[in-house]
Amino acid sequence: MDLGLRDRVYVVTGATRGLGNATARALVADGAKVVISGRDEQSVADAATALGPNAVAVAADNADPETAGRLIGAARDRFGRFDGVLISVGGPPAGFAADITDEQWQGAFESVFLGAVRLARTAAAELGPGGVIGFVLSSSVHEPVPGLTVSNGLRPGLAGFAKSLADELGPHGIRVVGVLPGRIDTDRVRELDGLSADPQATRTASESRIPLRRYGAPEEFGRAAAFLLSPAASYVTGVMLPVDGGSRHGF
Repeated sequence: MDLGLRDRVYVVTGATRGLGNATARALVADGAKVVISGRDEQSVADAATALGPNAVAVAADNADPETAGRLIGAARDRFGRFDGVLISVGGPPAGFAADITDEQWQGAFESVFLGAVRLARTAAAELGPGGVIGFVLSSSVHEPVPGLTVSNGLRPGLAGFAKSLADELGPHGIRVVGVLPGRIDTDRVRELDGLSADPQATRTASESRIPLRRYGAPEEFGRAAAFLLSPAASYVTGVMLPVDGGSRHGF
């Protein structure tokens, strides 16, 4: 199946590793060009080198108000066009409600929530018909994840924003989608499992509750996200797609 990605240009944030990187790899493999970002200059440069000549690196923090303009400007300057964005950030700090400080809430809000809103708003002003704005969210959009109070608080709000944006931008031919990862075998998920007394037992217990009985591979998430960003999904908007091995039992 041809996804129609050849020579299209996407911005992918948080793409030095994990889900953002997996999506960037899937896009490039199908012929797209990408501008990838990450906060560490060396890490994002290395990630772009690994992706090849159709990738360019920009060291940037989603919390910085200048980031959105810089990333879209880099897409136009390097590749001559801008077709969409996938907004992905590292997970906010783990912890229970009583453990999270005001400073942690504020920092996560600036990066996870406001930074994503700002990127989406800037992209919407730059995109034409056929453009797409994607959000990497979490299964916590539908059901809180124990020990991830900050994510539980912020991700559902972003899903609501994405749904509103889909309604507003639909008449202009711009799509808005969300991707909800479950237990994908990334550094972040291994880190969360590692907070328990027995990480392997924690993983085994988690896998037992997943209908496919395993964690997902990053490339499985990346392919799903690349499809949603592609012209092949041109009549798909306003959706929150779980990529979770069947863990979500609701419709």
